[in-house]
Amino acid sequence: MNRAALIAHQGACRACRACVDDAIIPEANPTFEGQWGAPFMLVGQAPGPTERISRRPFSGRAGKELDRWMLRAGFATPEEFRRLTYIAALMRCFPGRNAAGTGDLRPPSAAIANCAHWLEAELAILKPKVLIPVGQMAINRFLGPGALESRVGERFGDNPVIVPLPHPSGQSRWLNDPANRERLAAGLALIADLRSQLAPKS
Repeated sequence: MNRAALIAHQGACRACRACVDDAIIPEANPTFEGQWGAPFMLVGQAPGPTERISRRPFSGRAGKELDRWMLRAGFATPEEFRRLTYIAALMRCFPGRNAAGTGDLRPPSAAIANCAHWLEAELAILKPKVLIPVGQMAINRFLGPGALESRVGERFGDNPVIVPLPHPSGQSRWLNDPANRERLAAGLALIADLRSQLAPKS
């Protein structure tokens, strides 16, 4: 597996229309970002409405919060974080808004199943040193069912090291609890330590 394999994979993913063909979503807009050699990989749930247009993961309001978190995690700038991190999601296309218009739809299981091989291929090609699942769905994908309270602030595994984080969405109430904010701080400190080991600042 090499850089050429990643480029071919990305081209195939951008051309994917499986969920449109299956009538799961009306429009395909596969969204991900990253380069060969990135030591970090971040996996979210699905793109939002801003990402549907920008085709750049975490480019909306939640992305601004994620950028702030990554500055706390030792990355010099948001640009450095994105240079060192491959960013993908369980579902590659925007799932749509809920009927009430108050948030995005939860990614359908059929869409996650359609997208699973893209994620598996990226893990095989990139072999990231650190995997950062963001939000309950992504964390469950890698660690199985469990409470955020028992995951955030801890590290799991060795190859890759898995450091779960909550979702940076403003709709989440999880971080209203001071104990959970401490868990987030501990998780970001773990990432900062790994960042200093894997990509020392010049």
